[in-house]
Amino acid sequence: MTLTRWRPTPRSNCAILVRDWRTVRILGIDPGIGTTGWGLIEPGTDRCLLHAAGIIQTTPNSPVPGRLEVLHRELLALLDRYQPHELAIEELFFAKNVSTGIQVSHARGVILLAAAHRSIPVFEYTPPQVKQAIVGYGNAKKAQVADMLAHHVTGAQVPRQNDAADAIAVAVTHQNARHSVVATGA
Repeated sequence: MTLTRWRPTPRSNCAILVRDWRTVRILGIDPGIGTTGWGLIEPGTDRCLLHAAGIIQTTPNSPVPGRLEVLHRELLALLDRYQPHELAIEELFFAKNVSTGIQVSHARGVILLAAAHRSIPVFEYTPPQVKQAIVGYGNAKKAQVADMLAHHVTGAQVPRQNDAADAIAVAVTHQNARHSVVATGA
């Protein structure tokens, strides 16, 4: 697995991007211990093609190890079913609630492990990077991001669940970063 902190700048090192940008399937992930959102896209001519999206839910108040095992098993099933070429995940953005941040860190670890098991390169984006890419403003609200997704994707309908919409936004952010690097030849 290649774990990359992708910083989309003109000087980005894109040596690991070996696939033609037009044929790559990207699985976006919005990590969480209770609900993890996911969305599968691939590039289109003017907008990304949304193939599928949804959420993985674990049982509230269950022991954390069991919840992580469910997340790992379900994510491996998604990876096997859709066979994405790359995985884009939202970076942990320090939350006010430390306990929540720790739980999300556990979920991220399981997600990274699943990607490693399938040799899928991982790219990380901060919430402000995602908001900037989708809305054009790094402090945009979740509702603004969800509303703007319709301008970025075609195909399947964007789900109403925030976690799934956020995951699609992460995938689109990664595709935009990939496309701009390929287009500029950086």
